[in-house]
Amino acid sequence: MTKSNGQPDTAHRAASLSARELASWLPPAGSADSDLIPELGTLVSRSRDLVRNHGVASGAFQTLTDNVVGTELRLAAQPDYKSLGKDKAWADEWSRHVESLWRSWAETTECDAAKSLTFAGLTSQVFRSSMLNGEALALPLWLKERRFSTVLQLVEPDRLSNPDGKPDSKSLRGGIEIDSYGAAKAYWIRKNHPGDYLLSAGSEKDWQRIPVETLFGRRRVLHIADLERSGQSRGKPLLTSIMPLFKMLDHYERSELQAAVVNAMIAAFIETPLDSEAIGEMFGGSVDDYIAARNEWKVRLQGGAIIPVFPGDKVSPFTPSRPNSGYGQFVENVLRHIGTGLNIPFELLMKDFSKTNYSSARAALMEAWRFFMGRRQWLATYWARPVYELWLEEAIGKGLIEAPGFYQNRAAWTRSKWIGPGRGWIDPVKEAEASRIRMENGLSTLEEECASQGLDWEEVLEQRAREQAKMKELGLSTPAMAATLKQDDKDESME
Repeated sequence: MTKSNGQPDTAHRAASLSARELASWLPPAGSADSDLIPELGTLVSRSRDLVRNHGVASGAFQTLTDNVVGTELRLAAQPDYKSLGKDKAWADEWSRHVESLWRSWAETTECDAAKSLTFAGLTSQVFRSSMLNGEALALPLWLKERRFSTVLQLVEPDRLSNPDGKPDSKSLRGGIEIDSYGAAKAYWIRKNHPGDYLLSAGSEKDWQRIPVETLFGRRRVLHIADLERSGQSRGKPLLTSIMPLFKMLDHYERSELQAAVVNAMIAAFIETPLDSEAIGEMFGGSVDDYIAARNEWKVRLQGGAIIPVFPGDKVSPFTPSRPNSGYGQFVENVLRHIGTGLNIPFELLMKDFSKTNYSSARAALMEAWRFFMGRRQWLATYWARPVYELWLEEAIGKGLIEAPGFYQNRAAWTRSKWIGPGRGWIDPVKEAEASRIRMENGLSTLEEECASQGLDWEEVLEQRAREQAKMKELGLSTPAMAATLKQDDKDESME
């Protein structure tokens, strides 16, 4: 767009206020919180409605959960033994002991304040909440009657809000008290869900102020949110950018389906040459009598029969225009756009690989796997590791684990890796061969290859050793022995 003198009105065309296609595009330029918090309730409720009622949205969330969390995130304790002045042998022994104790807590419902979920179940719920609501909230509690007093209580983020409906301010944003640097100081949590209509009147309006941590530094609130902008206090639902597309696609699919159903129910139209006045004269002024007479005119459809019609009527064939010939391609294009917004390839979003060859399927899944691994690392950093740190602190305090100088070297003691589900194989032979070549060329390790398939390398080696010992005991040849014998036979034949 140009001015009357021929010069452009802005240096950047995207900033033009006079271009016809841009003139009405004037989005607000607010802060991260002012753009999000007033609209968060609407976004969250619409996100939940889509996942409840749209199969593609529900399936996409399940696909993300299956690939990021899977059956569990497995702890692989990796203390920084060098900074602690220890050696690798000590670190391996310490890690095995810690992992064993961790499993005795995490694989039971004792870790859940409600005794409903194991740590794997809590992790899945936290991840789903972070996608559905944009954030997840957990309160680490201390219940002395449990074997490990550290337990977790998940809280729906709806309960995180300003007390008594106070407006947001410089120090209070969406139920979170912040300091001058933007760091959270405390969380205001309603004692009951605002949408729980089963509660008695008045009881749902009480708030509790929970500091971020105790005076000695133990976490009291875990707020898991993917903060996209500086100064952002609350999380945003994953479906936000593609929510309009999802809703319009839902409307379009319903309309097409309804049209197809209606068209399938109509076989033909019956035309009559009589108008309403003629019908009235014929039946003494009563159109109802005419309709009743037509209803009594019964025709039975039989193969090869000549079908009589009511006197004076004519049969007009009905040719429906549904299904729409462009329906499939249009829906596929919209779903590809939605898949891009979710960072899921179309083939994985729809579970349809019928039009995909090996190379394109592998490229699509590798791109998706980068996103899954990033989400897994994020979940481990802001959820799994803080929980592990809380549990480890208690285990050390009870004398179950030796960790001298824990508070001075907390980061070194709590260093860990979390193993999730494997990415699987498209062509097991090709990918197993590639794995072998990477290890032989020093580009990978057994630990990395096992982790990519959701396995612990030490457990794999220990199991293989047990299997080989049992095969030798029974007089069976192990795979390694079979390969050696085969190579010896080959060498002899060459000689």
